[in-house]
Amino acid sequence: MNTMSFDFQSRRSMVVGRRGMVATSNPLASQAGLAILRAGANAADAAIAAAAVLNVTESASTGIGGDCFALFYDAKTKQVMALNGSGRSPGQLTADYLRSRGLSEIPIRSPHAISVPGAAAGWEDLLKRHGSMSLADVLRDAIHYAEDGFPVHPVFGSGWKRAESFLQTSPHTEDYLPDGRSPEVGQIVKLPGLARTLRAVAEGGAAAFYTGPIADAIVRTVQEQGGVLTHDDLKKHRSTWDEAISTMYRGVRVYECPPNGQGIAALQAMNIAGEFQLSGLAWDSPERLHLMVEAMRLAFADARQYVADMATNPAPLDWLLSDAYAAERRKLIHPNSAMQPPEYGRPIRSSDTVYLSVVDGYGNACSFINSLYTGFGTGIVAQGTGVFLQSRGALFSLEAGHPNELAPNKRPYHTIIPAMATRDGDLWASFGVMGGFMQPQGHFQVISAMLDDGLNPQEALNRPRWCLEDGTGGSVLALEDGIPVKTMARLAELGHRVRPVCGSGRGLFGDGQIIRAEGGVLFGGSDPRKDGLTAAF
Repeated sequence: MNTMSFDFQSRRSMVVGRRGMVATSNPLASQAGLAILRAGANAADAAIAAAAVLNVTESASTGIGGDCFALFYDAKTKQVMALNGSGRSPGQLTADYLRSRGLSEIPIRSPHAISVPGAAAGWEDLLKRHGSMSLADVLRDAIHYAEDGFPVHPVFGSGWKRAESFLQTSPHTEDYLPDGRSPEVGQIVKLPGLARTLRAVAEGGAAAFYTGPIADAIVRTVQEQGGVLTHDDLKKHRSTWDEAISTMYRGVRVYECPPNGQGIAALQAMNIAGEFQLSGLAWDSPERLHLMVEAMRLAFADARQYVADMATNPAPLDWLLSDAYAAERRKLIHPNSAMQPPEYGRPIRSSDTVYLSVVDGYGNACSFINSLYTGFGTGIVAQGTGVFLQSRGALFSLEAGHPNELAPNKRPYHTIIPAMATRDGDLWASFGVMGGFMQPQGHFQVISAMLDDGLNPQEALNRPRWCLEDGTGGSVLALEDGIPVKTMARLAELGHRVRPVCGSGRGLFGDGQIIRAEGGVLFGGSDPRKDGLTAAF
């Protein structure tokens, strides 16, 4: 058996259930969340249980050393609230300091890319406001898999193998290199350091992460690597609750978290495309893809300029999401030629994140995302804890005066974005597509697939995708295998810098989960680009 091969062409049908549903990128995590629902708990409880297991089974993509965001739909009030579980820059780190060292950007793998991890507080705060269980209740499965071992799954295993040399030269990664090597698919792996960390948080709450031995290890490790993170930075961390931002698309209200997340880019793209008759065009036609790509390109231009910490640099959200502004931007799209790359920066590739979705039998939903930003974050593990420290601070700008310019105790531009949608106030979908700057593009594409073309959640996730990437001289439009060659050729004629990608694990864009709710029935899909599973009862 070739355990390292996988094919993203899915033959699975969507999953249907009534009493609860969990969709994640790993079967063990989905089952952990489902077990919580079967015990009578709700979507918030199940989301944290699943996220914690993913910390163990997909350590390159997520973890308690990173950040989280969530949207929660309360069935009783029919309100959508946004949890911002992102951390801030160290209080002693300034843009002037880094510029004086000759830097024009923050290196992803450096200690200066480490912002305060917000996940631990975010997990606890979601449970306190919307959950019914404690951290001790929901972390049991994650602790079990870390202590007793879990089998490595195919897609994640191949990524782990590709990172082997990087991990071999990174500090304190011994738990992730059994016998000095990345594990094979199917190999049982134990993570004793991470197990101790999760057990400490289960017993002592988030405070056990931000103070005490875990905090000591984080600060000591970062400072040994040349960073300036302090105990005070960890102690001062707080999550925030915000009102979600939204727009209407084809009769459905789509919600995103407000900045410092980039969800506004997805909403702006939908606003710009809202007047185009996309349903009258074949999904894989050059005419339709051109219009969608141009709408997304315009949205990114604004996002890269305006998305920053709202506490220090508030974005003009009402203006950016207004119909009048969408109409103004729409006029810039020419049907027969691609526009120049966005003025305010180009989307870049590469990110590792996990997204998960939960809907419970009470009608509540949790759209949840947790990330280290790049694969294994900075690659720096806090000694003895098993915690990879995130590289999210690399998204700060070092351009003087930019809204997202690095400053002490500031949140950076954030790529991770959960999404939610309602129809006439009732839950319609809890969904997300992970993968760095692919995320708003993925949200736009799956929403269009479901609303413009009537696809079910699994069909929407199976559909080949496009992705605006960074390329020398301008944005490259990468197109997955399955988009016709004649479409690619026509897009090139229109001026798009086209890059076809093959159906391999490294050439696929994003990874999504979708749960739809209609008529008291839940319909779920899990992206074939990863090891995912939708579990229901």
